[in-house]
Amino acid sequence: IITSLVFLLMAVTFPISGWFALKIVPTYERMIIFRLGRIRAPQGPGVVLLLPFIDHWQRVDLRTRAFNVPPCKLTSKDGAVISMGADVQFRVWDPVLSVMMVKDLIAATRMTAQNAMTKTLVKKSLREIQVEKLRIGEQLLLEINDMTKSWGLEVDRVELSMEAVLQPPRENLVGPLATMPPVPGLEGLDGTVQQLAAHFFSNTLALAGSGTGAPEAADSMETVNEVEPPTAPLLATAGSARRKPSADELLSAVEPILSEALVSQVGASYQVNIALPSGAQSTYFIDLSSGKGRAGCGVPECSPDVVLEVAEKDLQDLFLGDLRPLSAYMSGRLQVKGDLHLALKLEELVKAMEQRR
Repeated sequence: IITSLVFLLMAVTFPISGWFALKIVPTYERMIIFRLGRIRAPQGPGVVLLLPFIDHWQRVDLRTRAFNVPPCKLTSKDGAVISMGADVQFRVWDPVLSVMMVKDLIAATRMTAQNAMTKTLVKKSLREIQVEKLRIGEQLLLEINDMTKSWGLEVDRVELSMEAVLQPPRENLVGPLATMPPVPGLEGLDGTVQQLAAHFFSNTLALAGSGTGAPEAADSMETVNEVEPPTAPLLATAGSARRKPSADELLSAVEPILSEALVSQVGASYQVNIALPSGAQSTYFIDLSSGKGRAGCGVPECSPDVVLEVAEKDLQDLFLGDLRPLSAYMSGRLQVKGDLHLALKLEELVKAMEQRR
């Protein structure tokens, strides 16, 4: 009855109603129409009739489009820390599914691609990533398509791009010593002791051949310095085991970096509910919506744009740069209530803290 009445109204007010009801859809687009809340078959290309008041419509572009996955820090299997991004090309093959199954197609596909890239690259060494970049891209293409085919979307190409190697593989620290050939007469010693002894005796022979006296040789040989490089990872490990700051200490570290520039980049207020190891929960706020920004305990004065729920350990990893907001969300360690796009803008705050350190 409602549809019939609308048709009658259009006939009475024609041709004025035709100016608003007739839409032209090009060949590379399809129009998805919801009539009284129910979806209809895709319309177009050509002229499409829309009924005023009861039809809601959305255009879907069928052409190949592209987006980039922002570079993120990853730790490879051999301990190298790299900054890795990707370029992704995709197209929509089912316009109905692309509208019905996901709200923001590009954002959802970008998160899916970044999650798949992270899971794949952490299982490979730096050399494998550099040599097999094309093959890894083809593997990611299949994995992403398996997850996005139910959205009516098909990924055509994934091209990895390595921005920088932030830290070389840990194996390089002991690689030169490990490749030394066995020394005659020292076969019974442990490998590392044998290598250090061989290095010691080679220095002694070189000094003797140059005619240097024994006192000078003793002064010039510093075996302590030869042992120090292999122990550098142990010192780094001991340093990394230091106590992490509490939530209150993290908050006090956030306040000095707040600025108008950061507010202009983020433009949102956050309420952070932190689950403590004791089982209790504490609440903090970070207001980056106006002025120079504010941070403190309790709930913000106005209604927050985003509410975040996170464990204290995961919050420490976030602010110390060991965990990225997107990876925390994809792994379930960060719960978001509100606009996901605004929640991921916390990346700007994390970058500001890293620069300050």
